[in-house]
Amino acid sequence: MQTIRVWDLPTRLFHWLLAAAVVGLVITANIGGNWMNWHLRLGYAVLALLLFRVVWGFVGGHWSRFGSFLYAPSAVIAYLQGRARPEHRVGHTPLGALSVFALLAVLLAQVATGLMSDDEIAFFGPLVRFVSGDTVAAATSYHKNVGKFIVIALVVLHVAAILFYKWFKQDGLVRPMVVGDKQLAAGLVVPHARDSAASRLLALAVLAVCGGAVAWLVQLGNAS
Repeated sequence: MQTIRVWDLPTRLFHWLLAAAVVGLVITANIGGNWMNWHLRLGYAVLALLLFRVVWGFVGGHWSRFGSFLYAPSAVIAYLQGRARPEHRVGHTPLGALSVFALLAVLLAQVATGLMSDDEIAFFGPLVRFVSGDTVAAATSYHKNVGKFIVIALVVLHVAAILFYKWFKQDGLVRPMVVGDKQLAAGLVVPHARDSAASRLLALAVLAVCGGAVAWLVQLGNAS
């Protein structure tokens, strides 16, 4: 067996921070009231994290880059038939990649509609004043009545998949996302993810820029 670095530290932190923020969003949305202030803050945090992940998908460690898990349909079919290439089981598998892209797309849609939502009581998104009333109504309806349940369903499916791999395939997915390393067969030649001090500083800079962009967006919406 050999040990390789699969998930760089920025990717791991993104994963767990996003998971915590999404759980917080669901809880605060259901409680309502003054907790909606935290719902808004967590929504902004999720947007910054998602923007970071999009950028990191191009400049991050090897297995975090979109190019490493952008599979052809034939690769997905081969994986479902148990004929996947060994290197397709190192990072995101063909099936796991579909889950990742689905989650990113759904969360981006949920955050985007949240920015244009208005509960007609006390809370509204920073982009409400830039779009029409019909757009606000459609965004609010999707955010509250459709998107929320899609997010919950995908999260439940994601957790179920982790449990399935752990119990039935004897493939633990949680530990590598905590420590970053994975045990692979000795003869398999695959690249290690770059996870140096320089790459971590780059990730911090990317996150700062993404956070600044979200802060600017919020300030733009709040400007009189």
